[in-house]
Amino acid sequence: MSRISDTDRERIADLFDRHLEVGLHHGAQLAVYVDGEPVIGLAGGVEGPDGRDETRETRHVLFSSTKPYAAVTVHSLVEEGKLGYDDRVVEHWPEFADEGSQKAEITVRQVLSHTAGLNQGEIDDRPDLWGDWDAAVEKLEEMDPNYPPGEVPAYHALTFGWLVGELVRRVTGTPIEEAAAERVFDPLGLDDTGIGLREDEDDDDVATLVGFDAFDRCRDPGEGLGDNAEVAAPFNAEAVHRAVIPAANGIGTAGDMARFYACLANGGELEGTQLLEPETVEEMTRVEAETDADGTIGREARFALGFWKGGTTAAPYGSLSPEHVFGHAGLGSSVGWADPEENVAFAYVTNGVREGSYEHVARVNALADAVRQALR
Repeated sequence: MSRISDTDRERIADLFDRHLEVGLHHGAQLAVYVDGEPVIGLAGGVEGPDGRDETRETRHVLFSSTKPYAAVTVHSLVEEGKLGYDDRVVEHWPEFADEGSQKAEITVRQVLSHTAGLNQGEIDDRPDLWGDWDAAVEKLEEMDPNYPPGEVPAYHALTFGWLVGELVRRVTGTPIEEAAAERVFDPLGLDDTGIGLREDEDDDDVATLVGFDAFDRCRDPGEGLGDNAEVAAPFNAEAVHRAVIPAANGIGTAGDMARFYACLANGGELEGTQLLEPETVEEMTRVEAETDADGTIGREARFALGFWKGGTTAAPYGSLSPEHVFGHAGLGSSVGWADPEENVAFAYVTNGVREGSYEHVARVNALADAVRQALR
C-alpha cells in the first residue's frame, strides 16, 4: 500500500496546477518516488510561451541539477579503485598544474566539494567556448586558484563540470557524456536524460526556457540572477544543447531525476540494479564544507561530494529541510533530492527561470512540504 493516499495526491496535483495558473512558469513536471516506487508523475502547461502541451516525456535543460549525474560517474570510478577522493588531480591529469605549485595540491575531493579554488574564470563568461571541450580544458589548465585549495567553499558553477569531466576522460579514456550514460543513465533506465544532446536527438524536443521578472514587488530579492532572461537565453541555443557542459546542460525529465534519487535514497540500489554501494552513498553525501550567508556565494550552503545537503534556510528541499537530505538545484528552474531516512525521492522541473534563493525556493518548498505532509 502506498504511503501517499489518493486524496493527498489530488491535493499535491492541485498545488502543482496552481503554480501554473498564477504564472510562475509556462510548463512543469513533478515526480515523486516512495520506497522505490513511483507515486506521483505530473506534467502540465506548455513547453514554452507558444509551445506544445507539456508531457512527462518533455525534455528540459536541467542546469546545475546535472552535477550529481557527473559526480556519481566519478564515485563509480572510486568504487572500482580507478581513482581516490584524496588523489591529486595532477596524478591523473598532468597538464592540470605545474608540479610543486599550489594548484598541484588540488584533490578530487576538493573538486567535488567546491573547495578547489577554481570557482570562476574566463570560461564562465565565454559561451562561445562551451562547445569546444579542448578549449574549456585549456582554460582550466591556465587558470590559477582564486583561493587556497581546500580552504574556502566557493561554488564552482560551471568549472565543476569540466574539472569532473576531464578527470573521467583521463581515467577511463571515455568522454563524460558517454561515461555517464554507461555508468548512470543506462543502468537505471533513464532513457530521456543525457549530458547535452547527441546527433540523433531532436533539438525541437527541448522545452524553451523563459526568464521571469521578480514576482514579489514588495521584497528586493537581492542580486540573485540579475536579468533572468539574459541568463536563460544562451541555454535556448541549439549549439549549447549539443555542447557537453557537465555542470549545466543536462537535458532530461523530472521522472528520470526522481528515479535517480530513488536509487540513492535506497542506498544505491533500485529494482535489482546496484548503482553504488551503500558505503559509497554514505561517503559522497557526508558534509565536506559549509559556508554561511556571508560566504563566497552569499547564502548558506553545506557541500557534500557533488551534492548539497539540507539543513539550511536556502536549501530547496522543504521549508524545514532536514540535514540528512541531499540533492541539487538548477538555476532557478529545477531541483531533485533524496531523503534516505524516509526513502523518498523528489524532482521538480520547470521551464521558468526565477530568482533562485527566494522565488524558486518558495515554489519548490511548497510542493516538497505537501509531499512530506502526505507521507503515512
